[in-house]
Order: sequence, then structure tokens, then C-alpha cells
Amino acid sequence: MVTGPFINAAAVLLGGVLGAALSQRLPERLRTSMPSVFGLASMGIGILLVVKCANLPVMVLSTLLGALIGELCYLEGGISKAVKNASHIAQRLRPGKKANPAQESYVQNFVAIIILFCASGTGIFGAMREGMTGDNSVLIAKAFLDFFTATIFATSLGIAVASIAAPMLLIQLTLAYCAVFILPLTTPAMMADFTATGGLLLLATGLRICGIKMFAVVNMLPALLLSMPVSALWTHFFA
Repeated sequence: MVTGPFINAAAVLLGGVLGAALSQRLPERLRTSMPSVFGLASMGIGILLVVKCANLPVMVLSTLLGALIGELCYLEGGISKAVKNASHIAQRLRPGKKANPAQESYVQNFVAIIILFCASGTGIFGAMREGMTGDNSVLIAKAFLDFFTATIFATSLGIAVASIAAPMLLIQLTLAYCAVFILPLTTPAMMADFTATGGLLLLATGLRICGIKMFAVVNMLPALLLSMPVSALWTHFFA
């Protein structure tokens, strides 16, 4: 039974409702300081997973090739464009309300958190990991981070933040149940290299959240798909 996606979605839902209820009551210093703590926690999780690597060249090669494919396809830009198009369609359904700078800023921030919650390396890796191993620890850790993140964002963006829980749950459940079919084809070395590659993406996510380096993490996601085949080939030819 997959539980991590439900826990993660519940955290976003509750955080969004709580943040909307608190509105502007949270101190500004709390809103500005907490994201850095979230980033630090993400980096800590990433480091913990990277050290489980079985074949260091596999982790490096998978990340490089995955990032190259993601950049060529510009995955992050595609997701942003899709969400913006959806917001424009919603705007046309309300012709009496024209966009203004404040609304444009709202849309930009909303797009950012949709990508953060639904297309983050943490969520995608965590869902696939639980589907293959039954270990939901990554998604539970993400749930703690997402609860506070949703709370802080909802103080300015409102209850709409809570609605992101639905598509996020759907994406994570799909990934988790699809990953079940991959499990019989894996070896311990392949799982270790997959875990390490995911940890590297979590490290990049933490650096981005902290504002240290703005990695295009969505563009790096193909690395997760490449890590196992590359690991199998490396073990076959070089191990």
C-alpha cells in the first residue's frame, strides 16, 4: 500500500488552509528566513542519499546526460508555459476581470509553487522510490517541508495553494504504481545508483531554494530515468 503521496498531499492541503487562515499574521522575518531552512533540510536529505552510491561514474554520467536531455527539451520552460496557458484560459472565462501587475505577479508566484510541489526532484524521486522499495521516508520528509512551505505561500496567495494537493497526489501515485513494474528488473546496485542520483537532485533543489545556485532541477529529472539503465550497462561491462 502506497502511503507517501497521501501524506504529502495532506500536508500541502493542511498547510494551504492554515496559511490562508493566518493571512498576514505571520511576521515578515519568518516568511523570509524559513525557505532557507527548507533548502538546508533538502540538502541534508540529498547528502544522506548520495553516499549510498554503488558506482560513482554512473551517478555522474546519469546526471550529466539527464541534464543535457532536459536542457535540450527545456522541460522546465514547457511546464511553466503549460501552467501559464491554463491561467490565461481561466482569465478568458472571466472576461470582466482584466489582468493587472498584481495579478501577473500572483500568476508568476503560483506557477513557481506548482512546479515546486508537483515537478520537484524530491517528489518524483520519492514517489518512484516508494513504489520500488516501499520506503516512504523521502516523501514523509518532503511532507514536513511542504506543509510549512504551503503555509507561508498561502499567507499571500490564499486558499488556492491548497488546491495544488490534488494534481500533486495524482502525479505521485502514477509514478509510484508505475515504478512497481520496474522493481523486478532491478538489482541492488541499480537501486543504489538510482538513490544516489535522486540525492544529487535533492541537493540541487536545496541549493535552489536557498538561492545559492538556481539549478533548473526540472531539466535534470531525466537523470532518474537514465540512472538504472546506465547502472546495468556499467555493471555488465566494467564491474
